[in-house]
Amino acid sequence: MPVANALLLGTLMYRSGLVPRVIPVIGLIGAPLQFTAVILTMFGVIDRTSTAAGILVIPDVIWELSLGIYLVVKGFKPCLITDAMLEGATPPAHRDVVA
Repeated sequence: MPVANALLLGTLMYRSGLVPRVIPVIGLIGAPLQFTAVILTMFGVIDRTSTAAGILVIPDVIWELSLGIYLVVKGFKPCLITDAMLEGATPPAHRDVVA
């Protein structure tokens, strides 16, 4: 699942530009490395807790950690697509709710 997360979310974040480009690039580099670690573990080439497996998953760990920290601290950058959509829209009328 982390491989699918890094590929799908990394591609989305890279193309949308909602976060700095370097963050999703780390995820897009880390996904194939982690996939390699999983395949090597499945075929018994390396142990799941070996140093090689740990080194191969470091970029994916950095990707997930940096994305989470960036979004908590700074949030998303403004999106040009949604900003353009909102410029043409009018806000809904305010309705008072009487209990």
